[in-house]
Amino acid sequence: MESIPIRQQTQVQVRVNEFVRSVYNWMAVGLGLTGLVAFYVANSPSIRNLIFGNQLLFFGLIIAELALVFTISARIQKIQAATATGLFLLYSGLNGATLSFIFLVYARSTITSTFFVCAATFVACSIYGWTTKRDLTSLGGFFMMGLIGIIIASLVNMFIRSSAVSMIISYIGVLVFIGLTAYDTQHLKTMALSQPAGLEAGVIRKGAILGALKLYLDFINLFLMLLRILGNRE
Repeated sequence: MESIPIRQQTQVQVRVNEFVRSVYNWMAVGLGLTGLVAFYVANSPSIRNLIFGNQLLFFGLIIAELALVFTISARIQKIQAATATGLFLLYSGLNGATLSFIFLVYARSTITSTFFVCAATFVACSIYGWTTKRDLTSLGGFFMMGLIGIIIASLVNMFIRSSAVSMIISYIGVLVFIGLTAYDTQHLKTMALSQPAGLEAGVIRKGAILGALKLYLDFINLFLMLLRILGNRE
């Protein structure tokens, strides 16, 4: 009699593991694509000058990235799995192109060391978010408000150009994205556990892409904040 609930529990755990593995695999693909594109653009003078020598094109790429994020997040239930995957990969590539400036501003040794610091921090936060019994829902709202504050402060600092304000924003940003990483990981666990048996592969893929996008954004932003703090400019 007890073999049924045990078997059901095992089946649920298998579905959860497969979903989470898919999320992190797609996140890794996105990060890898971003890194490759960024490195290629940084080492291609013609493409680099095209992007950073034309403000209209550069800000057009930024707007396109924002549009892709909002499209994936808002329309994930309405678009096909293949479309969601393509949009995520397109966003990762465009983000790599715009982030290629870090190879021009910071020493490569600094970029590498900061990446490993970021990766270790991200893994620790993800483990905490996955294993903690504390409900992080309320803290998620708090960290989202912090994110909005960072965006506003960053826009203001574009005009006043204060290095002190920039450093304060970076330290606050690290705390915010550490919190968001733990929150999004816990939310990912909730998504995985709530998936019913027999769910279509396309629906699962779309959920994995959405989860990968959230964690990808947490990682990239945490990395950029840490780079501002730890990075040595060339």
